[in-house]
Amino acid sequence: METNQEHKINKYLFLGIIGIFAIALLYSLLEFFTAFLGAIMFYVLSKPLMEYLIKKRNWKKSFAASCIILLSFFIIIIPMVFVGSLLYGEAAKLATNPDTILQPIKELNAGLQGKFNINVLSGETLTSIQDFTTKSVSTILNGSLNFFSSFIMLYFFLYFLLVNINRLEAAIVFYLPFKRTMVELFGKELVAQTISNSIGIPLIGVIHGILAYIAYIIVGLPEAGFWALLTGFASVIPIVGTGLIWIPATIYLFVIKENGHGIFLLAWGLIVIGLSDNLIRFTLAKKMADVHPVVTVLGLIMGLKYFGITGLIFGPLIISYFIILLKIYYTEYQKPASEKKKLKKTLNSNYFNFSITNKRKKA
Repeated sequence: METNQEHKINKYLFLGIIGIFAIALLYSLLEFFTAFLGAIMFYVLSKPLMEYLIKKRNWKKSFAASCIILLSFFIIIIPMVFVGSLLYGEAAKLATNPDTILQPIKELNAGLQGKFNINVLSGETLTSIQDFTTKSVSTILNGSLNFFSSFIMLYFFLYFLLVNINRLEAAIVFYLPFKRTMVELFGKELVAQTISNSIGIPLIGVIHGILAYIAYIIVGLPEAGFWALLTGFASVIPIVGTGLIWIPATIYLFVIKENGHGIFLLAWGLIVIGLSDNLIRFTLAKKMADVHPVVTVLGLIMGLKYFGITGLIFGPLIISYFIILLKIYYTEYQKPASEKKKLKKTLNSNYFNFSITNKRKKA
C-alpha cells in the first residue's frame, strides 16, 4: 500500500513531468502566443455582446461568434489595418531614403550650432541614428507582415473561445489554486486591465496622433504623417508623452526661422494636445482601471522587444496580469484573516457570471 510520503513524491514527480511537457509545448507554440493573447483580449471585450445575443436574442453560438468576428473587422481591425498600412508605407519610404527623417535633424543641429555654438549631434551620433533608423524600419517591415499573418490565428482562437463561452472561466476556477472569491477578484481585475490597455491606451494614441497631424500639416513639417505616428506612439510614454516629438519639432521651426509656425505649434502642443491629454485621461480614469506609469514603461520596453509593434498593448497587459496574480497571492496567503473578510464584502460575486458550480467543493 502506498504511504503518505510515497504519495507526495509521486505527486511532485507527476507535476514535474507535466511542467516539462508544458514548457516544451509553450516553447513550440511561442510564435502563436501573441495571437492567443490577442484572442483572450478580444474575448474579454466581446463577451458581454456574445451573452446578450445567445441569451436575449436566442442566437446560435456559432452564428453569434461569426457576427461578432465580422463586426470586429469594421470597428477594430479596419482602423488598425489603416494605421498599420500608413506605418508600413512610411517605413518603406524611410527604408529607401533614410535622409527623409535625418534631414530635419541635421538642419536642427546646424541651426543650433550656428546660433548658439552648440553641437547637439556629432557625425558619429548621426551615423548611429541612421543605423538605428534603418534597423528599426527593417524590424517594423518584418513585424508588420507577422502582425497581419497572426490575425488568422487570433480569429481561429477567438471563434472557439466565443463558441465555448464560459469554458475559459471554468478552467480558471478549476485549475487556479485559489478560493473562488479570489478567482472572482482575478476576473474583475483582468477585465478592467484588459479594457484599459486594449481600449484606453490605443484611443489616447489615435486622438493625439490626429491632433498632431493637423498641426504638422498646418506648419508644413516635412513627413507630417510619420511624425504624427511617432507622436501617437509617444503618447503612451508616461510624463514626457507627446512632448517628446512636438517640442523638438517646435525648436526645429524656430531654428529654420519659421517663428510664426513655431509659436503656433508650441501653443497647439501646450493647449490643444496638453489639455486633451488631461481631459482624455481624466475621463478614462473614471471608467477604466488605472495603469501605473512604471507598468506602462516596463511593459513598452518588454513588449516592443519580444512582440514588436503589438507589444505596445500586450507588454503592459502581461505585466498587469502578473501584478494581479501577485496581489491575489498576497491576499490569499499573506493577508490577515480580518482583511480578507473586508475584501470579500467588496467583491461582486456575480462578476464573472460563471455557469458552473465550484468543482472544488465536490472534490
